[in-house]
Order: sequence, then structure tokens, then C-alpha cells
Amino acid sequence: MTFKYNLMGTALSGAVLLAAYPAAAQTSSISSQMQSLQQQIQQLQLQLQNLQGQVNDSQAAAQKAQQDAAQAQAQAKQAQAAQAQPAAGNAVATMSPSNRPSICTSDGQNCISLTSRLHLDYGDYLGVHPQQSTGPHDLTDGFNARRARIGVIGKFDGDWNYALIYDFGGSSDATPGSGIENAYVTYNGLRPVAIDLGYLDVPFTLDEATSSNDIMFMERAEIQNVVTNLAANDFRSALGVRSNDDRYWAGVYLTGPQAGAQHTGSDQQQLGGTARFTYQALQGPNYSLHVGVDGEYVFSPRANGSSATSIADTLTMSDRPELRVDTTSFLNTGAIPAKNAGAYGPEVAGGWNSLFFQGEWYQILVDQAGLSATAPKPELTFDGGYAEASWTVTGESRQYIPTTGAYSAIVPAHPLSFKNGGWGAWELAVRYSYINLDNHDQPGISPLVTGGVFGGRATGYAFGVNWYPVTNVRFMLNYIYDDVNKIPQSTAGGTTSGGVVVNAIALRTQIAF
Repeated sequence: MTFKYNLMGTALSGAVLLAAYPAAAQTSSISSQMQSLQQQIQQLQLQLQNLQGQVNDSQAAAQKAQQDAAQAQAQAKQAQAAQAQPAAGNAVATMSPSNRPSICTSDGQNCISLTSRLHLDYGDYLGVHPQQSTGPHDLTDGFNARRARIGVIGKFDGDWNYALIYDFGGSSDATPGSGIENAYVTYNGLRPVAIDLGYLDVPFTLDEATSSNDIMFMERAEIQNVVTNLAANDFRSALGVRSNDDRYWAGVYLTGPQAGAQHTGSDQQQLGGTARFTYQALQGPNYSLHVGVDGEYVFSPRANGSSATSIADTLTMSDRPELRVDTTSFLNTGAIPAKNAGAYGPEVAGGWNSLFFQGEWYQILVDQAGLSATAPKPELTFDGGYAEASWTVTGESRQYIPTTGAYSAIVPAHPLSFKNGGWGAWELAVRYSYINLDNHDQPGISPLVTGGVFGGRATGYAFGVNWYPVTNVRFMLNYIYDDVNKIPQSTAGGTTSGGVVVNAIALRTQIAF
């Protein structure tokens, strides 16, 4: 039994040992596998980290490439812009539609431009018929550089404009002693308001606001010349404020003497003022109706004496027939002792397709000085006006210019060209004018009288043919008929001449830009 039991115990022990060995072996194998898996996991994590780093590097490289590409594209655009436009501050040469050359900065805020006009006139007085035998029977035909101007205009910093223009015409009718036609500064920083200061062509009356390059006839009507010469006209020193938009124009100016006036002795300088307001009552692509009102006042007429007790302030109104070749003035009031003077009147203009008209009427008031108690009434009145019309045969029309409140000349639609068949633009014009510089209270005037003012009355007719071969060139042919009715007067030096009838023909060659 004992042996049996020992044998069975030994067998059981061996079975237990045999059963335990595989379990131990299996446990050892699992542990080894887990260690191997952990090592693989660690390797995979390292690989993932390496891959993530590579992805990050790739993304950073892609972003940098995009930034480099954008920078390169911007540089390319800048290079193209630099090629298309000069760098800021460099000069740019330009040419306006009217062929005026300019040099400007690339931003257009600073410019200097060259301007010029040349009006060469030839006049032939076909007939001169005086009312009395004492008057002139002939006037001098000839050639006259009516205007020969050159100058510069420009702007600084966008808001400051200036002009300096000199007239080399040299004729006594056109140029004061100094020759300065324009020398002024304009400030435009308060748009639409502008401020002018200096010597300028004061924009008073419609015909004066119209450039001499654009007027319908070679000369403006006699009433126009007399009225504007009181306190406006060319070469006038002035300080003014003006404003405009597409339809209205308004301006007020304080005016002084013309360029070249003397500043010595006790003579005081002339002081006056002007005001003008206009409006485009109708305005369309092929029609317009312009209305306005003008007024001026002479606070202190030009001095004519040196003594404090003398009548120092005098006013003279005169003009020639509507041509500037001979210098004889038949209309002439002589020197009128005056405290002050003024003028006012309406203006009207309009166009429909190729038809155009304009007209003005003015009354002049003069407050006499140095009159005795028995003298006639102190206030003198004179008046006059004109009406003119044109037809552009070739179909073009005059255009409204908002900055001047006036109208332009004709711009040819088909400039002269033998190659292309253009003949420029042709315009026919007619004008009637009237002026009365007589003022007296004596009925039944005798041939020779004293007292009152006998400057004369004139009725004028003018016919014109204007040819515009190209924008900057114009040829004008005018026929002028002027009937001056004037009563001779007794003076200290004798007897003044009476009236006259003048027939004349004139031709102008004009170049302007």
C-alpha cells in the first residue's frame, strides 16, 4: 500500500510539474510578446512623430512658397505700374484738347502751362463822311497787332492757380504802358468758391466774360467798351470772389486802376466795384437759354488834378467805330467832373442747334461834381445796347462754359484736311448796336452849344464771316457801318468836330492756345 501510495504520489507530483511547466512557459511568452508590442508601439509613435514633423515642415514650406509668390506678384505689379507711370515728383508733359502744352507732376497737382494769342488785323476805311466840313474825311488804313500775348498759367498743390501774361501788341488802343495783361493768383480751396487777386480781365458783362478768342466779331460793341472801361475791362487790378456750378455763375470784384497807372503826386487811384449774376434757365444737349444781370459802381473816378481845391476827379467816356486800326474817337464826352458813377443792365443769350444769339443793354449814371446852384441837374444818364446773332453753316454750335458764365467759339467738327476732305467750320454773323453819350436839357440845340454833355450818339451795323479751319486758328472778315450823330461844341480851343458816317472792312488772322 505504501509503495502504491508513494507511486501514486510521485505520479501526481510529476503530473503537476508537467502541467505547471507549460503555464510558466506560456506566461513567459506573453510577457515577451508584450514587450515586443510595446517596442513596436514606441517605434510607431516615433515614426508618427517623424511624419508629423515632416507634415509640419511641408506646410511651413507651402506657406512660405505662397508668401514668396504673393510678394513676387506684388513686385511685378509695382514694376508694371512703374513702367506705365513715372515715379511721383517726375515731370509729365501733357497737351490739352485745345493744344495747350503743360508740364505737370504725375499726380496732376502742380502744373505750368504755356499760353498765347495773336490777333493780326488789317483794316480798310472804305468811306468816311463827316456831317460838317470841319470833320475828318479819311481815316488811316493799315495793319495792327491787336493782341500779341504770351505767358504762363499754372497751379500749385491743386488749390493755387496763377497767371502771368504779357501783351507785346504795342498799339495804344490795346496795351497800357506796363504791358501786363494778367498777373494774378487764384485760391480754389473753398470750392465752388474761388478768390482772385491781381491784374486780370474782370468778368463783368457777358461779352467781356467771353474770351477775345471767342467773340463773334473782331471788336465788341461800343456800349460794351464804354461800360466795362469804367471799372472793369482788361489789365485791371482787382480783388474778387466768384462761384459757379453747371447752371449759375456769380462774382463780386473790388477794382482799382489799370496796369501802368501812375502812382506819384497827389493823384488818388481809381476805386470801383462790379457784380454779375447769371443763370442757365434752359440747358440741353442742343439748346440753351442764358439770363443775367450786371452792375458796377465807381466810388472814386480817376484823378485829373493835383490841387486839393480843384475838381480832381473826372470821368471820360469815349470809343472808336468798332475797329481798332485808326485811333480817332468820334464818340467822346470829354472830361466830366464826377463824384461817382455807375452802370447796370441785363444780359441774355441762347442757342438752338447751329443758331446762336446774345444781347445786352446798359444804363450809365454819373453824379457830377463842382456844380453851381444854377447849374443843370447833377445826375447825368447815358445808355446803349447791342444784339447779335450767328448761324454756323457747317452745323457746329457754341457751347456754354460754366467757369466763365459765357459761351465758347466754334470748334470745327471736320478740321481742314485735303487728305480727309474736311473744310473746317464756317459761321455767319450779324450785329446791331446803339449808344447814346448825349445828356442835355436844351431843346432846339443850335449848331454850336455850350453846357451839358455832347458825347454823341452812334448806330452801328456789323456783318461777319468767320472761318475756323482748325481748333486754334480763325480768320474773321468784318464789314462795319457806324453812323455817329454828334453836335459840335464851342471850346476854349475852338470848335469840336461833329458826327460822321464810317464804312470799313477788316480781316483778322488769329492763332491762340
